Amino acid sequence: MEKEVAVLIPAHNEEKNIGKLVKSLKERFLNVIIVDDGSEDRTSEIALKYSATVLRHPKCMGKGEALKTGFKYIIDKKIPAVITMDGDGQHLVEDTEKFLKAYRKNKNVGIWIGKRKIISTSMPFIRRLTNVSMSILISLLSFQFIPDTQCGFRLIKREVLERVKLYTSHFETESELLIKASWKGYKIKSIEISTVYGSERSKIKPTIDTLRFFLMIFSLFWRR
Repeated sequence: MEKEVAVLIPAHNEEKNIGKLVKSLKERFLNVIIVDDGSEDRTSEIALKYSATVLRHPKCMGKGEALKTGFKYIIDKKIPAVITMDGDGQHLVEDTEKFLKAYRKNKNVGIWIGKRKIISTSMPFIRRLTNVSMSILISLLSFQFIPDTQCGFRLIKREVLERVKLYTSHFETESELLIKASWKGYKIKSIEISTVYGSERSKIKPTIDTLRFFLMIFSLFWRR
């Protein structure tokens, strides 16, 4: 049973997937934290049934806000590191072992991030295009190569979360974290993972989320 590393899952209306995911994770991890971002279904109820810690937002505030709520919990509880996963079943629980092995072998790395097979035809074309372009830009801003910056499957050391102040609220928060952690001097390394793409529609809104991304980039330099 893993006690040093927790698992954090931001979730919104994931009652179809959350039970199986939490059940499998609780066989491996002592601390499994679900941040229910204003779900209108039984996401919280099912997660609690399988003994997850549930932190609930009264309304949908965005993935970034859900992550920040979870990060605050990690800091307050002084948990040394956290693995973040998506709640839609895209990420395989078995791959958490890859992150744990990497973390134990090299604790000088601040963030371990998943690397999906972006050229795989199983990934929708628009996602491939977005991932490649965003990864190039964020790698340039981070001064280190990060092949798949849009992957939400990560292991993050608590000290990174303590030192990085996040201001955004939606999907761009994950990019903000990478850039700011890099600017603080933390190494970011990649781990190859498997990804399952189901039939459910992506929650990403291409136009507005792209705008939010570039506003985040602008604010990085404005706040410096």
